[in-house]
Amino acid sequence: MTQQPQAKNRHDYRAPDYTITDIDLTFNLDASVTRVTAVSRIKRLGASDAALRLDGEDLTLISLEIDGQPWSHYQLQEGALIIDQLPENFTLKIVNDIHPDQNTALEGLYKSGEALCTQCEAEGFQHITWYLDRPDVLARFTTTIIADQARYPFLLSNGNRLDGGNMEDGRHWMKWEDPFPKPCYLFALVAGDFDVLRDSFTTRSNRDVALEIYVDRGNLDRADWAMTSLKNSMKWDEERFGLEYDLDIFMIVAVDFFNMGAMENKGLNVFNSKYVLAKAETATDKDYLGIEAVIGHEYFHNWTGNRVTCRDWFQLSLKEGLTVFRDQEFSSDLGSRAVNRIDNVRVMRGSQFAEDASPMAHPIRPEQVIEMNNFYTLTVYEKGSEVIRMLHTLLGEENFQKGMQLYFERHDGSAATCDDFVQSMEDASNVDLSQFRRWYSQSGTPVVSVRDDYNPELEQYTLHVTQMTPPTADQKEKQPLHIPLDIELYDGEGKVIPLQHNGHPVHNVLNITEDFQTFVFDNVYFQPVPSLLREFSAPVKLDYNWSDAQLTFLMRHASNDFSRWDAAQSLLATYIKLNVARHQQDQPLSLPQHVADAFRAVLLEENSDPALTALILTLPSENEIAELFETIDPEAISSVRDALMRTLATELADELLAVYYANQSTEYRVEHAEIGKRSLKNVCLSYLALGDATLGEKLVTAQYQHANNMTDALAAMSAAVAAQLPCREALLAAFDERWHQDGLVMDKWFILQATSPAADVLSRVRELLNHRSFSLSNPNRTRSLIGAFASANPSAFHAIDGSGYQFLVEILSDLNTRNPQVAARVIEPLIRLKRYDATRQGLMRKALEQLKGLDKLSGDLYEKITKALNA
Repeated sequence: MTQQPQAKNRHDYRAPDYTITDIDLTFNLDASVTRVTAVSRIKRLGASDAALRLDGEDLTLISLEIDGQPWSHYQLQEGALIIDQLPENFTLKIVNDIHPDQNTALEGLYKSGEALCTQCEAEGFQHITWYLDRPDVLARFTTTIIADQARYPFLLSNGNRLDGGNMEDGRHWMKWEDPFPKPCYLFALVAGDFDVLRDSFTTRSNRDVALEIYVDRGNLDRADWAMTSLKNSMKWDEERFGLEYDLDIFMIVAVDFFNMGAMENKGLNVFNSKYVLAKAETATDKDYLGIEAVIGHEYFHNWTGNRVTCRDWFQLSLKEGLTVFRDQEFSSDLGSRAVNRIDNVRVMRGSQFAEDASPMAHPIRPEQVIEMNNFYTLTVYEKGSEVIRMLHTLLGEENFQKGMQLYFERHDGSAATCDDFVQSMEDASNVDLSQFRRWYSQSGTPVVSVRDDYNPELEQYTLHVTQMTPPTADQKEKQPLHIPLDIELYDGEGKVIPLQHNGHPVHNVLNITEDFQTFVFDNVYFQPVPSLLREFSAPVKLDYNWSDAQLTFLMRHASNDFSRWDAAQSLLATYIKLNVARHQQDQPLSLPQHVADAFRAVLLEENSDPALTALILTLPSENEIAELFETIDPEAISSVRDALMRTLATELADELLAVYYANQSTEYRVEHAEIGKRSLKNVCLSYLALGDATLGEKLVTAQYQHANNMTDALAAMSAAVAAQLPCREALLAAFDERWHQDGLVMDKWFILQATSPAADVLSRVRELLNHRSFSLSNPNRTRSLIGAFASANPSAFHAIDGSGYQFLVEILSDLNTRNPQVAARVIEPLIRLKRYDATRQGLMRKALEQLKGLDKLSGDLYEKITKALNA
């Protein structure tokens, strides 16, 4: 019987008995057998009789020396090398072999295509050599790489290039030195044959930094946008945060096989090629903006993650939540703040709230972990970012930046905790954050309920606010949080009514700190329409009894673009909930004329931002809609969403066609005004395809055939698939024939196939497992076909016969040993069984029991399956 993985608890943290100050690594590279020589300077911190316990997985020990002498006082255990009878300070030399070409889990050193590369976060370095694989051990790394020059002409690692040269046997070497102490999770090595885009950046202190982007041969014409984004990131971080880059060179390498989006290794960022490669023919507007955001995110980690790192992995949000906030601000400062805010909130409402209600619910600083890879979650990243944003809201930009400066002064070059960060913010601003800290330790999505009354005689308006966080799988008892609630009041003409009480102005951000609070506003001369939770000022669900009239008023008059969009979402939610109930009782769809008219008014509004109009017209996804219900009925949600779109398409047909033609453009430019026009045009096309099949067929075919960019081509194909137009098969076949050799482009095609509303979609997905462009070994392909089917096509995945669940069991049985990290991400929709009816719950439970019985079940899957079955 396999030993069950053991949980680790945050409160059990203790400092290491030893630390490593310097490490000299030599890699004799070969895809089948790589020899690693690690020479470490080690210092004892604990008791004199403490053994040195080093982490190591899948390693073959060749030799071990202490201070130049062979050492026999050691023992090998599963996952560890334990060395005894050690002096206080010593040099440890370990020689071991590893096998990159057998490493399908893509942790440590592995093959990506013909290149070799590493991924060490969270605990991948122990797949390279035995080491103290924990983030609070910071060492200076020197790395020498030796390899065949023809096969691996480029040899890259962290820091600055020291030296290099050719050897007599057709091999060559390169030596790198990183002057900044770092944990081993930030180590990187890449060897391969690439095209290189070179540029430079002059920092504010007038230092020239060499910039290099490495891409597979033939992809150089797709690297320009990544370079532009990198230079913009460096400039923005200097201007907004006062942070300057600190090495002589910054490198990015794009690889095809990568479990994550990208990795911030010091000076050598390794990227999933999805977040580097772009040109108009192959990448959509969404891809361009995604590349900009991820390049920014990894670059910003240089300070928030690298210069100040995490003490332990429970503190992951210290670097990730903060850096997501920084990349969101970067995207907002460069582009449309409203559009970026809406996109971020949709992720929270559609996916993170679901995670909060799942068996894997955890605070942004988890208390217990079995497999750390399972905690690279939307809660740690996106909700973590919302917690940083609330701090920014409460403190203001000036005090927030003072807090950042104090944080770096105190912790630069060290491993810190979330508490250290909040303490810096508190000390710099003199704002008491003691209650605010609960956001770090409490899981779940709070519900803020607002009730109001108006006294016309006294001209007094009162808000009664209640907060309540429902119990979660990991925590039954909840305490009141410090919730910033941003509000605005409007009179009948849409003018803002100033907030005041007892003759004093009141700030628009109300501090909700108790279970129940009352706020009274004076001199309110007209019964106001309130705008609540403006800018999504806290990651909460808002409960307020809106009338349709209030919501249509806010769609027209709210001063804040986010609030206009949010009002439209709330109006739709009212009729989605009503119609799901009607569908379940076999009653026809009901949508009042004034709802269609409210959306007509948005379409006809002059001088509006096309990007905002497109977002207002976009119906919430099936996953976003699911969060409106305690028990999810995926079939009813899908049917109602489709019927609502078709109804709006019919009602607004003339306006949609006019706006579609008004937003055509001939030249493709990655500029926010142009992106907005394309976005609006393509939303109109998606409605038109649903409203009139004959017109839809004509428009879609013409747009696909004349498209000079991937955004428009993919939008046409998406509209054809969503509306099940007759032309869809021809378009899909033409796309396949043109792009089948380009994996990144085909990912878009796989997603379209996997999310099709066709009744036989599962059969189609099964067929595509054998498609010439598909490989279960490539995480991007797996996410695009299997992941999209399971998570983004809920009505098909949750088919009442359980066929979707059984399909996923088959896939996960393979992925469990092939790539446990990817398996654990793909399983997410299957573990949320408590949200569904008894029949589906039974089928999901049966599927999970099957998986639990697998031989050699990975820790990644074990943790999620057991939590789901025990919930």
